[in-house]
Amino acid sequence: MQSRTVLFGGTFDPVHNAHLEIARAVAGRFGLRRVLLIPAANPPHKSRGAHASYEQRVRMLELACGDDAVLEVSRVEQPSAAQPGKRSYSIHTIEKLLAAGFSELSFLIGADAFAEITTWHRWHDVVRLVEFIVVTRPGSVYEIPEGAVVHELSGFEMPVSSSQIRQLLAEGREDVPVPPVVMRYIRDHGLYRTAYSLNALQS
Repeated sequence: MQSRTVLFGGTFDPVHNAHLEIARAVAGRFGLRRVLLIPAANPPHKSRGAHASYEQRVRMLELACGDDAVLEVSRVEQPSAAQPGKRSYSIHTIEKLLAAGFSELSFLIGADAFAEITTWHRWHDVVRLVEFIVVTRPGSVYEIPEGAVVHELSGFEMPVSSSQIRQLLAEGREDVPVPPVVMRYIRDHGLYRTAYSLNALQS
């Protein structure tokens, strides 16, 4: 798999340490030269959208990856001025990358999300065009659709979610598992301060 490019998509709102650990673990386990981190502009599964802007999330990823030779941030899902609210479907991202000259693509995905792969927009085409690296955890259950090529990355769990991190940041916590350079960016730009203020007032 050394020549393959792994696509690691997500909202990254914000990027946190576990995102980077999983990306590096995948590269190390499969001997990969490149992991492409792709922040979603308007993911179809997020009804309320992201809390930070697309540009802010891209910048946080760039800061987090730094000069890591394996991790690369992609703007392939950057929203266009003509269609700023257009949904970011995985098949469109895959087709854009293939048209740009990328080949031998693998898609990094959690087991829970992969279990719903047949609900994705044009999922047959997704299965045809990429291989999958599925991050499993104890008790993970999923079926592999016909024609899908799946490699498992086991023994790795996300100990925290971006929503939990946003809550910690809204509470003013400093012990947040994000890279220090990302934490400085969040503080400098006043991000996530009121992400949970309405819920706090209503509780």
